[in-house]
Amino acid sequence: MSLVGKQAPAFSATAVVNGDEFVDNFSLEQYIGKKYVVFFFYPLDFTFVCPTELLAFQKKLAEFEKRDTAVIGCSIDSKYSHWAWLQTPQNKGGIQGVTYPIVSDLSKTIADNYGVLAGSYDYNDEGMLVFNGIPQAYRGLFLIDKKGKVRHEVVNDMPLGRNIDEAIRMVDAVKHNDENGEVCPANWSEGEEAMKATRDGVNTYLAAHSLS
Repeated sequence: MSLVGKQAPAFSATAVVNGDEFVDNFSLEQYIGKKYVVFFFYPLDFTFVCPTELLAFQKKLAEFEKRDTAVIGCSIDSKYSHWAWLQTPQNKGGIQGVTYPIVSDLSKTIADNYGVLAGSYDYNDEGMLVFNGIPQAYRGLFLIDKKGKVRHEVVNDMPLGRNIDEAIRMVDAVKHNDENGEVCPANWSEGEEAMKATRDGVNTYLAAHSLS
């Protein structure tokens, strides 16, 4: 089920920040009232598509920061795996140079609460606890506003990397709506005309853009 329009599930977990520092009891509460948050899940450290995404987020980090937006990654790996990956040079499959927080969801409860865990626990016929599926997260991304509400989410299957520029566009759209009260039409980008959320506003926009 979608989390859009709902409060982002709370959690407290260990994260690695600034590339090498363990922070216990890391949570999203510190950003409430202060920043937007792009909270994204990826399947596993030391894999193939994952480093391309994490490094792409780092490359665009300044763009998020100037939009008052924190970027936070999360996977089911341990904090030690995160730390080791962060110390590994990029030319050897690592993500050295990434500075935003990476959360350890070793219990898999955060991924489960956000609806991106690729499986679930169950009991077999012998009464033994088993996991059905893959005990990793899909590539979920959640845009959370300053009130802690999820405003946008996208979930990709594991082989499919995300578009970081699209995440930035959605931050711009949410900020524009929050600050101006206008709604953002298809393919809208920052600096373009938006619409008043009225029938007259829509008709005026369509007439001006020859879309009617």
